[in-house]
Amino acid sequence: MRRFGRTLAAAALALAVVGGTAGWAAGDGVQAVTGPPPGAAAWRADTAAGRPLPDPAGTPPHEVARFFAGLDDAERRELVRRHPLTVGNLDGAPVTLRYEANRLAVLATGEARYASLASPGRRILAFDPRGRGQVVEVFGDLGRAAHVSVVVPGSDSDATTYDAKRAPATGPAGMARSLRAAAGEDTAVIAWTGYTTPVGVGLDAASGRLAEAGADRLVRFTEGLDAVGAPDPVLFCHSYGSVVGGLAARRTDATDIVVFGSPGMHADTVAGLHTRARVWAARGPSDWIADVPNVRLAGLGHGADPASPAFGARAVPAGDVHGHTGYLVPGTRSLAAFAAIAKGEAR
Repeated sequence: MRRFGRTLAAAALALAVVGGTAGWAAGDGVQAVTGPPPGAAAWRADTAAGRPLPDPAGTPPHEVARFFAGLDDAERRELVRRHPLTVGNLDGAPVTLRYEANRLAVLATGEARYASLASPGRRILAFDPRGRGQVVEVFGDLGRAAHVSVVVPGSDSDATTYDAKRAPATGPAGMARSLRAAAGEDTAVIAWTGYTTPVGVGLDAASGRLAEAGADRLVRFTEGLDAVGAPDPVLFCHSYGSVVGGLAARRTDATDIVVFGSPGMHADTVAGLHTRARVWAARGPSDWIADVPNVRLAGLGHGADPASPAFGARAVPAGDVHGHTGYLVPGTRSLAAFAAIAKGEAR
């Protein structure tokens, strides 16, 4: 009865929102940042070795990789110097070039809030200052890693808050660092704040609109990893990030998709995701996400609970997890299980 009551309440709320505040929702909704960053027009007008440059909006990452393979070192570095924002965000470009390009792009903003991203030793794989900003960082050696994991965060994640102080092992960078420490040196973990996330827990968080745009970007990002020879990744999707992971599932080459603190994946069961990846789910006993009704109505809600037995995901132990963000805290059973999945050792 409690579940039924929550479903009715969610349905009533959805109808009220759609019927009574649709204009407010359309006017105040966060706008997804998509497409290549500023500078794409100058890039398209340029050439290298007498050849046109690959279109950053449409050229497949494998073709981008072949283009860069045909340039010498001086030609590659000249493109970095002239077009740091484009090279830094170009899936399929050599990762070391992207690190250097993004260092230059961060410095070029002249903004103190981004300055730490250009610190020596940081491996920034993407940086886009538009809107609230997007940033992708690699922890470990992506070029030599035997295993690669990608952390897909949820609401309130962006470049403006990426380096803000947080509780240990929370936030995209904290989660990625914790997972990498638990999985070991042969695993590279990527904190992928590469899409426009909802702000707070409102209409954007209840809708799949931003997740759909994020899924397209995540798919292209994983194609870029494949293009540079990285191992097929494991996706670790937290909260709203699991909506992104669910919508991207059938189009990625991920070996595993792990969702935790998930409001739903826009599927009723694992079979409904149409993926060959193994799907895992975790939810801690005190995670407030359990109070979010698992419904989809009038474009709001994200569907079935991935942590329920009926969904069919493999269960990750999370009985000692505290709150909504504690899944990668050192010493938890969930982190130990995540590390085993990251290394391909979990069954």
